[in-house]
Amino acid sequence: MNRRELFTASAMTMLAAEPAFGASFRDGRPGDGNDHLLSASDFGAKGDGETDDSAALQRALDATFDAMGAKVLVIPPGIYNVGRTLKVDLRPQGKLQPTRQTVIRGHGAVLRSTMKDGSDVLFIESHATARYLLIDGLSIQGNGQEGNGLTLDCNRERAYIYNFCLRDLVVQGCGGDGLRMIGNVFEGQVFNSYFRDNKANGASFGHGPDGGILSALHVFGCVFGGNGQHGAALINKATDVSFHGCYFLLNGAFGVSASNGITLLTNCGFENNHMEAENFAAGDAGVQLQVFGTLVGCTAYSIYKQTHLVRGFITNHLVMVGCNAAGGGKAKGARLAKLQSNGRGKATIVGCQGGIDTVGPFEPAQFGEERGGARFGAQWNSTSLVRLGDYSLWVDRSGKLRIKNGDPSSDGDGSIVGT
Repeated sequence: MNRRELFTASAMTMLAAEPAFGASFRDGRPGDGNDHLLSASDFGAKGDGETDDSAALQRALDATFDAMGAKVLVIPPGIYNVGRTLKVDLRPQGKLQPTRQTVIRGHGAVLRSTMKDGSDVLFIESHATARYLLIDGLSIQGNGQEGNGLTLDCNRERAYIYNFCLRDLVVQGCGGDGLRMIGNVFEGQVFNSYFRDNKANGASFGHGPDGGILSALHVFGCVFGGNGQHGAALINKATDVSFHGCYFLLNGAFGVSASNGITLLTNCGFENNHMEAENFAAGDAGVQLQVFGTLVGCTAYSIYKQTHLVRGFITNHLVMVGCNAAGGGKAKGARLAKLQSNGRGKATIVGCQGGIDTVGPFEPAQFGEERGGARFGAQWNSTSLVRLGDYSLWVDRSGKLRIKNGDPSSDGDGSIVGT
């Protein structure tokens, strides 16, 4: 068979098999004899936009997570009113840990909050080693009076949530964060999801207050927009979260806030954040970070109050490669970065456009800047001096070029080699 005949035959085989398999997912009903596929409708959930489906959905979740075998819970398309928190409590059963794949699939299903007490809509808590959780296609619609839309909480010793995936989610209009992950949550991914118009942050990622470590999280192709505070925030000293191809726009404060640094931002866009600022002069950057960070191919554009792509207080090392920033209208003065250091921090800027503002005696090393060439620090105590092997070069206060084998200890150290 040639390739076209092969693909045609494969497509016909899939279409022939579709009624038995596809119908079970369209109407949310398990196939005959399949006790691993559950439907929320079989537990009394209506999804008619009028019934309070909290109790029925809770029964469905309990049945999905109460056994050690793999389970898939399908929530059929519809609007499910939720008047109290839906809870998933991951616990070991005897000596067995819940390390099987468990899926909540809700394409076309909307959990519409009717809560007014500040509690979360969907709360997942682990008291065990929980792996292979997948939440796929679910939408959570808040009314502004509940708490967070979706929370993954693992704030205790010897309990973990990892190897998980959140995919194709929409969480908007909630009174707290759209998404919140706290504690021993790691090695997980968030794909193609939308966190918008939540009163707090679009998403928050943090270590647990009692010592749980959040790390190795990757966020792909998600939108964080119109949230009351930050698009995404790394809190409680968390740093190891990476964002790839995400977009942050129209948030009240920063697109990304990383008070202890951030592992990686690649191909992310930041547009018109700081909407709560009074004007451009009172605005700030798309990304706020301290300590360290790496940005590759990120862009910023503003016509309102976003002033820079990055504002950073660097105590370790900031790396920016192929980033750019621009502004127009009221933000025509927008620039690439505003950087400050504690005297030990370093910044390496490669192939970036948009201009850098520095606070105090901080001199980033810049390669391929707008004027071309390379730019190094000139002061004797700069962290970006020109190094020729073991030799350091700098310009003293009188404008003379000096050189020393080793690090200079003062402005007049070393030998004069030119003027």
